Amino acid sequence: MHSAADFAWLIPLLPLCGAIFIGLGLISFNDLFNRSRKQVAITLLTCLGGSAFMSYAVLAEQLSGKPTVEHLFIWASAGSFELPMGYVIDPLAAVMLALVTTIAFLVMIYSHGYMAHDPGYVRFFTYLALFSSSMLGLIVSPNLLEIYVFWELVGMCSYLLVGFWYDRDGAAHAAQKAFIVNRVGDFGLLLGILGLFWATGSFDFNGIAAGLSEAVSSGTVPIWAALTLCVLVFMGPMAKSAQFPLHVWLPDAMEGPTPISALIHAATMVAAGVFLVARLDPLFSQFPFVGLFIAIIGTLTCFLGASIALTQMDLKKGLAYSTVSQLGYMMLAMGCGAPVAGMFHLVTHACFKAMLFLGSGSVIHAMEEVVGHEPILAQDMRLMGGLRKKMPITAITFFIGCIAISGIPPLAGFWSKDEILGQAFNSFPILWFIGFLTAGMTAFYMFRLYFLTFEGEFRGENKEMQLSLLALAGKEKDEEHEEHEIGKIHESAWPMTFPLAVLSIPSVLIGFVGVPWNSVFANLLDHNEALEAAEKFSWGGFLPLAMASVAISSCGIFLAVLTYYLNQLDLGVSLSKKYPQINSFLQNKWYLDDINEKIFVRGSRKLAREVLEVDAKVVDGVVNLTGLLTLGSGEGLKYFETGRAQFYALIVFGGVIALVALFGVVGA
Repeated sequence: MHSAADFAWLIPLLPLCGAIFIGLGLISFNDLFNRSRKQVAITLLTCLGGSAFMSYAVLAEQLSGKPTVEHLFIWASAGSFELPMGYVIDPLAAVMLALVTTIAFLVMIYSHGYMAHDPGYVRFFTYLALFSSSMLGLIVSPNLLEIYVFWELVGMCSYLLVGFWYDRDGAAHAAQKAFIVNRVGDFGLLLGILGLFWATGSFDFNGIAAGLSEAVSSGTVPIWAALTLCVLVFMGPMAKSAQFPLHVWLPDAMEGPTPISALIHAATMVAAGVFLVARLDPLFSQFPFVGLFIAIIGTLTCFLGASIALTQMDLKKGLAYSTVSQLGYMMLAMGCGAPVAGMFHLVTHACFKAMLFLGSGSVIHAMEEVVGHEPILAQDMRLMGGLRKKMPITAITFFIGCIAISGIPPLAGFWSKDEILGQAFNSFPILWFIGFLTAGMTAFYMFRLYFLTFEGEFRGENKEMQLSLLALAGKEKDEEHEEHEIGKIHESAWPMTFPLAVLSIPSVLIGFVGVPWNSVFANLLDHNEALEAAEKFSWGGFLPLAMASVAISSCGIFLAVLTYYLNQLDLGVSLSKKYPQINSFLQNKWYLDDINEKIFVRGSRKLAREVLEVDAKVVDGVVNLTGLLTLGSGEGLKYFETGRAQFYALIVFGGVIALVALFGVVGA
């Protein structure tokens, strides 16, 4: 009898078929398909819904204890070399399949409301389906080479979606930045994959781990080469999961439509890097240095993202830097040798961060009714405030997300983040302390976002503030949106509020599947590790760390309440005046964008100009000189081609005389 896993190849195929059908329809019958919005939405939702249904069936089988299913076929062979392709279904893949299809399905429903009036509605849905298919294909890939193919497809879809509004300069530049930064990481990943194949002769995850261990033990591969290959492979996840210093693309990617921010930059694409590190845990766990390197990068990213988020006034960019910080927590767990804890935080974070991004989209959608469709105004929290009374569903779900990400029990974020901090405390106490401080910063900046957006008085009618913000951005107020009625702000339609309500449920409850004394999640991913953790668990070790984590998060929330809700503490202004250098450092995002601009952008342009000078003056000069010499010699020699035998005889005689004279001089 066939199991659901035997038909898992349909999970990435269904949305791919839908995307191909709609895409070909757009190319062939553009007007017809653009008018058939509802039919297109139903078609692609059906395809993605079918993938989600099969994903849950696969997950149910894995929960019941079914073994790993792997179906392979030989894609290419030459002599003894064979390259298998296919798909694999194991607990890790089952969890990711269920997560991605759920978030993608809800985001597609949300997009029906958010993109309702956009002329590119059908194209947007097609890109969503293509991205979903690529991500699902990456999850079920059985080896590194197949993962790399889908890895690049995911990157291509990200480029298309971030730059969806390509007529906006900001979106076009953000798409290019995301594409280039990810190519840097992917180049390292490709070199690492090829190097590992050279060292082990395999692309299979377990085959690579076993082969490299044997090669290092036998001395065939030096330890420094093995470490280099591991770091090169990790460069791919560094870029995809926005780890320092390759994180700079993620905040700029907020120029894309908000549903994309929720789907790609909160729940799925950025999770691909964490997923790949979890897949390669058998390889990385052999080398303590690699684990330490990953943990340091994750901790630095965690702190960096939180510190920059403290000063952000753009609602989506504040959430983007929060995502960078939370991805750092996940990488910290991977570096501490706790992939289960990292994956658990990936799942919980995907739920509440997708809800937060969709909530921000609901707010921005409402703000556009007042300040126009200029993102600078619609996304700036200085023009928000008091929206809780006008948008209660959005406000409540956003508040739930803030509590969850702050790590307040019993919501999901507490269980997953506390597990990571506990693992870090046992492995690298210094890194734990940085992560511990970041937890307090997280609570502060998240409730800062909430209070500035939903509490207080509405500030959207402040025309002077609008003009000031536009002036800072070097823009002018669009006459088309000069006058708006404040009363137009209202709760979003059901296609936008329904996904918020659905995501709020796992944001509250899903943490209970990973309680440390009886973790169903850990038991699914690694049964032996779950048994060992349950045996080692003690309330005496758990409660002090948990209470400390809750305490520092509570302090962050308390400071945010005093500063932004009760207005009894002017924390931001006072600190910025007392420490202007630190404030400027954070507002300018650690000057990393400026450094990249100076070194890589301007530096590459300067190098290109110098190469052009060399090409114009040296290379072209040599070519032109060769041409002139050829032309000159040809012009001179043509006078010797007279056609007269006497003239040729005279030249021969003259040549003989010259040779005799030359030999005579040499002989003398």
